[in-house]
Amino acid sequence: MIQSISELTGKTKVLGIIGDPISHSLSPLMQNAALRALGLDYIYVPFRVRPEELSTALLGLQSLNVAGFNVTIPHKTAVVGLVDGLSREAELIGAVNTVTREGAHLIGHNTDAIGFLSAITEGMGFDPAGASVLLLGAGGAARAALVALAQAGIENITIANRTQSTAENLLSLLKHAGSRASGSHTSLAAVCADRALLGSFDLVVNTTSVGMGGTAFANFDVTWLKPGARIYDMVYVPSETPLLQAARAAGIKAMNGASMLAAQGESAFRLWIGCDPPPGLMLERVLSALAALS
Repeated sequence: MIQSISELTGKTKVLGIIGDPISHSLSPLMQNAALRALGLDYIYVPFRVRPEELSTALLGLQSLNVAGFNVTIPHKTAVVGLVDGLSREAELIGAVNTVTREGAHLIGHNTDAIGFLSAITEGMGFDPAGASVLLLGAGGAARAALVALAQAGIENITIANRTQSTAENLLSLLKHAGSRASGSHTSLAAVCADRALLGSFDLVVNTTSVGMGGTAFANFDVTWLKPGARIYDMVYVPSETPLLQAARAAGIKAMNGASMLAAQGESAFRLWIGCDPPPGLMLERVLSALAALS
């Protein structure tokens, strides 16, 4: 079991995360905590990789026999075309956040979808089957959320974003994921102005950066949501975004993205190590780190 850098040996296996920037990542904190708790001879290291160096970096990680690694912004999409194979989820979502080794081959996975699903089902007690969902945004995080929701049996989903073509591309994933759910696109302004529409959703998911730095959605009245509706905000810095503050003031069950961060990390850990990390440990470390920032 590695307790300090002095205990590293030639037998120690290396895991890591690549991104740019990378110094802010909480993944090393939670992954190393889990590795230590289980007494495993592994270490998890952050690697700053610039976009122009990505293909070279992957070859280097492969040559150095790195056992596996996470992928974060801005490389999740680019890595898709650089690995030797893709899991079903990574192929559907069109992004990779975890890479495993199968012999000499690098296999891309996406644990964001299962991380999101775990967060809303276990963290908020929400059952997506037959639900009506409002998805704010249509980027990479929205793709992971939609695939997870589609596979979990939602009845319909509405995407609120600025660009119709992007939303239509996202909605095409419903069919590819084997879902019979209906889907539609609208603008955020239209949702905010339609009390009946906003009141029809069982779950609202923010996949945008709105909330970071204290920014807020204009004219989004959470009191229009139906009784029992839930809000999941993928932003976790700050831990209490204006959207979450409004939800709590209205008595609406809501959570930030820390639970998704921990859950996707747990799923990646299982792919690399082949066993479960200690229950709740990753989330505990993430919440402690976030509390120290506030």
